[in-house]
Amino acid sequence: MTITKQTIIDQVSKDEHGNVLYRTATRIMEGGVQISQSFHRASLTPGQDLTGIPAEVAAICNVVWTPEVIAAYAAAQEASAV
Repeated sequence: MTITKQTIIDQVSKDEHGNVLYRTATRIMEGGVQISQSFHRASLTPGQDLTGIPAEVAAICNVVWTPEVIAAYAAAQEASAV
């Protein structure tokens, strides 16, 4: 039987501050049957550089991160730094 590895983005969400969170699932398959699975989670803040981010996640960020969301996030960060 052939063993293969699949990596997919299986969850994407946004919180109230505009942060985009996503989960990547890595599945090990043997003969079409999943024998192992592991996860990696990542989060992105409004206005963050999207270089190297999966295209489907970057597309969601580009929709969610309006200029207003980015400005509100930056203002909240400045307020909390004081």
